[in-house]
Amino acid sequence: MLRILLLLGLTQICAAQADITISVFMATSKSITVQWTKQSDAKFYKITATPMNSPETSVFAEFGENTVMGSVKFLSPNTVYRIQVEAMSNTFEVLSFANTEETTAPEVPSIEQAYSKQSDSITVEFTEVSGATSYILRAETDDGDFFSETCVASSPGTVVDLQPYTEYSLSVISVRSTRNCTDPVNPDDDYNKRRSQPSYPVQARTVVVAPRLNTTSPSNNTIFVSWSPVEHAVNYTLSIIRQGSDARHTHNITEHMMKFEGLEGGMTYCFKITAWDALGRAGDVFNACQITRPMSPDPVHTFMTQGRSVGLAVYWQDVQGAQNYTAWSSNGQNCSSGEQHCVIKPMECGQNQTVSVTAYNKAGPSRPSQPQDYITFPCPPERVWIEEHEAGSCRVMWTEVPLTERYVAYIKRDDGAENQCNTTTTTCQFDCVCGYTYLTTVFANNHAGSSPQGLVVNYTTIPCCPDDVSVELVSTETLEIMWSPVRGAELYETTATETDDVIHCNDTAPLCALSDLMCDTVYSVVVTPCSEIRGCNRTCSPHTHKTAPCSPKIVNVTQIDDSTVRVLITTPNTPNTNYTVSAVGRTDRHTCHTQSNSCDLTQLPCGMTYEVTAVATTAQGRSLPSYSIPLETGPCCPTSLNVTQVTQAMSNVSWSPGFGARSYITALTSPRGHAKCHTLDTHCQMGCIICGTNYSVSLEAISSTGHKSQCNYHGFSSSACCPTAVKLYRVSNNSMRVFWRSSGSSPTQKHTVDVYGAASNSTCTATNGRNSCDVQVRCGDVYTVVVAPVGWDGSKISFCPRRMYSVPCPGNNAGLVIFRGKRSVG
Repeated sequence: MLRILLLLGLTQICAAQADITISVFMATSKSITVQWTKQSDAKFYKITATPMNSPETSVFAEFGENTVMGSVKFLSPNTVYRIQVEAMSNTFEVLSFANTEETTAPEVPSIEQAYSKQSDSITVEFTEVSGATSYILRAETDDGDFFSETCVASSPGTVVDLQPYTEYSLSVISVRSTRNCTDPVNPDDDYNKRRSQPSYPVQARTVVVAPRLNTTSPSNNTIFVSWSPVEHAVNYTLSIIRQGSDARHTHNITEHMMKFEGLEGGMTYCFKITAWDALGRAGDVFNACQITRPMSPDPVHTFMTQGRSVGLAVYWQDVQGAQNYTAWSSNGQNCSSGEQHCVIKPMECGQNQTVSVTAYNKAGPSRPSQPQDYITFPCPPERVWIEEHEAGSCRVMWTEVPLTERYVAYIKRDDGAENQCNTTTTTCQFDCVCGYTYLTTVFANNHAGSSPQGLVVNYTTIPCCPDDVSVELVSTETLEIMWSPVRGAELYETTATETDDVIHCNDTAPLCALSDLMCDTVYSVVVTPCSEIRGCNRTCSPHTHKTAPCSPKIVNVTQIDDSTVRVLITTPNTPNTNYTVSAVGRTDRHTCHTQSNSCDLTQLPCGMTYEVTAVATTAQGRSLPSYSIPLETGPCCPTSLNVTQVTQAMSNVSWSPGFGARSYITALTSPRGHAKCHTLDTHCQMGCIICGTNYSVSLEAISSTGHKSQCNYHGFSSSACCPTAVKLYRVSNNSMRVFWRSSGSSPTQKHTVDVYGAASNSTCTATNGRNSCDVQVRCGDVYTVVVAPVGWDGSKISFCPRRMYSVPCPGNNAGLVIFRGKRSVG
């Protein structure tokens, strides 16, 4: 049974082991702190620390059910312990547990001494302990404003980044870790887990700071040293030693400056200064070096150099400590070098000056050397010019140069020709040709040599006149001028005297067009070559040419007859000018020529439109055409016209179309009256016709612009008048006599009588001016009776009125014919 219980317990513990974990949080020399995961049914936790390699007894501690971190104390330093955490029930039953091993931190070291040799650090000497891999130096101020930890591998160690002359509390902590002080920081390492407690603190103060020296060398044998006062310093120790020497001179002073005299020129001296506090402690040490100014580089020698750039070569004595040298002339020129010579370039001409040399190093310049005199070559003439007193003869002139024995003038033409003139005067004569540029320079000479090249003077002679100018008329008011380019001309001005010498062309091309000129005018054209330097040659000859004749103006166009018009024009040109007048239509053209102011255009067809222009012609050419005048001939008359009488008082007139006509006015005229109509058609009905009258027929064709043509045709005679008062009388049983009254008929006028009945028709003709006629009828019928005159061609007039009559039989109103109705037009 006990065996079963033990197995059951072990099974429960093993199962619980998976429910709790443990890790070490920190280990000091006397304690180990661990943390664990919480067991839900645990009532308290027990931590037991058992030394692994020591006979010491185990140490344990208990914590409540809500605690997950605890420490075991009273342990031995630098000892390996087995740490076990057990989750316990109320009945002290182990619900689960976990184990780990941890070594306590090394023993607490002790500080032997702490001292400061630098104003920003304190050195600590301490006892090293077994098991420590590194140590932490802790420094802090009493007011809590400063706290720092410095990792060191062994004793002694130094705390840095401190403040000068400040009291610090220092302690040491031993550390056992897998990381060294020089290893980079890793948050996962055990550097902060195994630390001992801090040692007993000791007090130490940093020393004062060192002064910062300012050194200068005002001369080649003195150095001045100064510094600002140092806080808490009561006196200073300043030492000086020459470079390359072991001799040291030390001075204890309370001032803040000191001057050292009697030093060697161009030599470096080093200084060391330390400040002391009231306790006699030496502070930081500051070192500085200063070189004295060099000695003067005497003596100095000079001579003039030759070549493309003349200069003054200056030589001097090398001096100790000089880094470079500068030679200064009395006129302000200089040159510098690290060697024992330099050349002052360029030298000024005609000078009598001095030169001295100064040596330099970091301390400053030496005293200048003794001045050395020198003399330079002469200067070139300040002003050179050329005068041309007459064409082809030039003279170069210049101002006089002091200390000059002779002059050489060089004259070079732009085509390569060169001339030279040697003289002791200030003028030189030479031949010059138009259109060339001459380059002139003058050199002054003395026993010291030739002057530098002076001002090069450009002189350009006047450009040459062109000799092949041609003037041509290219349009009625434009002259084209052409010529060959001439030497020396950069551009050409073309003018005409008649245009007040206005420049028409200002161009580099040998071509010009004078436009907008006056017609029928002689122009005097001048081509003037110009250059930017010399201006224009105003001596060139003119060339004349006349422009084209002026355009005439059409004053009036008058219609002479159906096919002829007279054109009146102006004659604005000189005599002996020919004028041509043209009428241009769509398909034809008509012209006439004259030297006067009028011209007739003949054989113009009807119904046409033309543009009439006039052109003048002379030996110089043709003018521009005049403004055109529209010309329209009258429309053509219709080739045929026909008049047909419709009623006794109305006729119908028709005609063929007239070319160019849009409307027509037709008139029938007689002494007894007239008829007229205005229409767009080619026919017209006309009333107010008087029967038996001869009419004259005329037609007026009118164009769309109002031009008219009068057309006359053969006469027209209206038909004879229809008879009136038509009556019927019975002559016999089957015969009726028709009576009428003629209206203006001739005595020989024939008439016809037509009787139309239901059973029969009957016709009779009355001749020789008779006004009655007998016809056969049947009684008891109704008849239509028409009495009409007969035309000259035997035709019967068809528009006379019809009348209806009723013929009764005998016994009933015998002899009486009854009128049944009014007239009607059949």
